[in-house]
Amino acid sequence: MSARPAVSQPAIPPRPTAQPVTPAATRSSAIPPRISGVAVVVPARDEAELIARCLASIREARLLLAGRAAAGGPGAAGQGRDEEVRVVTVVVADDCSDDTAAIAAAVPDVTVVETRLRSVGAARSEGARVAFARLAELGVARDAVWLAATDADSAVPPAWLTSQLDLADREGADVVVGTVRPDFADLSDAQIAAWLSRHTPGRPNGHVHGANLGLRATVYDAAGGFGELDLHEDVELVARARGAGAAVVASEAGEVLTSGRQVGRTRGGYAGYLANDLLA
Repeated sequence: MSARPAVSQPAIPPRPTAQPVTPAATRSSAIPPRISGVAVVVPARDEAELIARCLASIREARLLLAGRAAAGGPGAAGQGRDEEVRVVTVVVADDCSDDTAAIAAAVPDVTVVETRLRSVGAARSEGARVAFARLAELGVARDAVWLAATDADSAVPPAWLTSQLDLADREGADVVVGTVRPDFADLSDAQIAAWLSRHTPGRPNGHVHGANLGLRATVYDAAGGFGELDLHEDVELVARARGAGAAVVASEAGEVLTSGRQVGRTRGGYAGYLANDLLA
């Protein structure tokens, strides 16, 4: 194989860039409570190679959030966020035959749930249930909980959580649809060029990715959760939330790096897009 010319990864914008994709007329005028608890949910199936990277990146995002709270950083309506935001991270090791669960369990402040659900939607649902229950035990009211979803083959940026909570607390977002970018090391030159041609910095496209999705727990509940779908559970959830009048915002502020593999853990999905549709 000939050497590939170096292609730089697109830089993550330093400031939150958001684009509302729900008509303002459908949004509630009521001001929701400020977020005081975050449920981070990570489904995983045979991800022993990448789960440690994923959890390390989530830890950095948690540290940035905690550090900003300690410093009285931005909060709702421009007020200082001087109280701790509780964060619970749950990994759902679903039908794994490798060391995914053991690797995740060795990471501090991570709860691991082992299942045989064989469905990414059911795995996300179980992770959300466990995380919500843990936050309730910590005294966080349900209407102050934010659900942040990513995937085990992904790495979130340090500003992943702070950018989502800024949109929720300061702009009233009920759902944040974040952008993702594939690891260029996994793609061919033609795939890299095709991906770059379809993604303009500063213009999030609003595509729904389970690897970078956030929403209020109350909106999650009202929309029926992820359910047990084994494909497009994220897309369906956002569609139901939007249909119910949720304020859905597309943002690239917390852009997530995800694997560029083209044989995924589920049929279709992002791996299927890279393999079959990117060059179509």
